[in-house]
Amino acid sequence: MDVQSDIGLTAYLVNESRARREDLAADPLARAWISEKDRGAVRDLWDEFAGSVYPHDDLVVSLRGRIILETLTQALEKRSDTVLVVCGAGFSSYPWLLPFAAAMEVDLPDMVAAKRRRAAELRAAGVLDQREVEHIAADLNDPGAQRRLLDRIRRFAAGRPIAFVAEGLVFYLPPEQARAVVGLGVAAGPQTLTMISYWPLAAADHPVLSAQRRWFRKRSLPEDASYLTTSELSAVLGAPVENHSTEDLQHRYLGEVVVPETELIPEHVAVAGR
Repeated sequence: MDVQSDIGLTAYLVNESRARREDLAADPLARAWISEKDRGAVRDLWDEFAGSVYPHDDLVVSLRGRIILETLTQALEKRSDTVLVVCGAGFSSYPWLLPFAAAMEVDLPDMVAAKRRRAAELRAAGVLDQREVEHIAADLNDPGAQRRLLDRIRRFAAGRPIAFVAEGLVFYLPPEQARAVVGLGVAAGPQTLTMISYWPLAAADHPVLSAQRRWFRKRSLPEDASYLTTSELSAVLGAPVENHSTEDLQHRYLGEVVVPETELIPEHVAVAGR
């Protein structure tokens, strides 16, 4: 397992962040996704990132996962036949935390192989329930891959409502491709609930983001980032956007602002649709 050198490392950082704040993230499966053999290397990577760049990734990642999980729960309460599509799935647990009729997880090929392999191990060990989960390998920086994925989502949904999540992804894509990925869910079906985590345009010069990009560039991640506004998101999704900032989410789940947004990577979560 190489957690040091490419964009796949973000999945390991995110998983460690959720595992460190399991109660806040409401993800009791987070610790299971990385084997004990590999967990030490992941902890070391997280500690390096925290020590040299950013010590609050566990807070922000857990908050975003919590609002997504809560929103997905509400979607299932309205329509139990809702299907789940997660782009940039990494080691997320949503298909096993909630009783979706079916789920699709999309990520880069190496990440999909690692997730599929670990999911099989955890099913065999009785940690994961048997669920209908499709693991799809796709480079969403490629417009052709986006078109093929859109066709696949339509067939997968088969007229059922869609809960579409793009988490920790769109800011690593060029602006045009970021907007295209944002709109994949609504393009697949009119009964779509969309949840997007994104960096707001107003944060483009945020000092924590600048430090993060310098650290990531050493590990071959894209040099530039994409930033979005709620008006852009609303235009792509064809619906008003409910926006959740890191400070809003701290009030919601912690009862107070523990860390001001000036000290956090300002990853907001936008929700639109049914």
